[in-house]
Amino acid sequence: MRIRELNDAFRTRMAGSGRLFLTAGISHKSPDEQAEIMRLVFEFSEFTEDNDPHGEHDFGAFDFAGERIFWKIDCYDRDMKFGSPDPADPMVTTRVLTILLADEY
Repeated sequence: MRIRELNDAFRTRMAGSGRLFLTAGISHKSPDEQAEIMRLVFEFSEFTEDNDPHGEHDFGAFDFAGERIFWKIDCYDRDMKFGSPDPADPMVTTRVLTILLADEY
């Protein structure tokens, strides 16, 4: 599936057009904690039918230091005003990876 390949490439290697956002809850952690959380996101591979029903690898969750962490990928058009007209086409899509505390969702 092309969307999964593009999402994985962006999440694991920051390949392709996109942006990374850390919410306030993540940004307030120490630089070492942020680096470890980002490493866990980049290396995440625990996809199941429950957390990835469409097989797009666009969401994940894990525990870190007693807190639940979420990450998600959203696909926008190149101007980031609307959803992408075709998330499988990197020429018209900007991927946004957001890393957040579960209670910020």
